[in-house]
Amino acid sequence: MLPWDWAEERLAASRNYWIVTAGVDGEPSAAPVWGVWADGAVYFGTNPRSRKGQNLARDPRAVVHLESGDEVVILYGEVELSEVEDSVADAYEAKYDYRPPGKSLFRLQPQRALAWLEKDFPTTATRFDF
Repeated sequence: MLPWDWAEERLAASRNYWIVTAGVDGEPSAAPVWGVWADGAVYFGTNPRSRKGQNLARDPRAVVHLESGDEVVILYGEVELSEVEDSVADAYEAKYDYRPPGKSLFRLQPQRALAWLEKDFPTTATRFDF
C-alpha cells in the first residue's frame, strides 16, 4: 500500500492535470488543465463558458488524474469555484510563469483517491477515503 504523502508529492509536482466531467447526456469529457495542489485540493483554471465550465456548473462531480500511467493518482470529488488565498495564486504563478486573473479558481478537494505503481500494481494499489 502507498502512503498518502506519496500521492501528494506527485500531485504537487504534476505540471498538468486531466479533468473529467460529464456532459448534458452523461457523456464523459476529459481535458488537461494547469493547476496546483495546495491545502489538500487541486486548484485549476478554466473558462466558465468552456465545455468543462458548463459541465461543472450543471454537475460538480469530477475526476482528476495525473498524466502518468506508471505512477498513478486519481481523485474523485466535487468541484466548486473558490476564492483563493494569495499563496495559491503565488504557487500557480511560480509554476507556470502566469498569474491567474481574478481571485477565483476551480477547486476539487478529493472525497476518494486511488493510487498505484504500475510496475507493482498488485501490492501498491491503494484507496484513500476522506
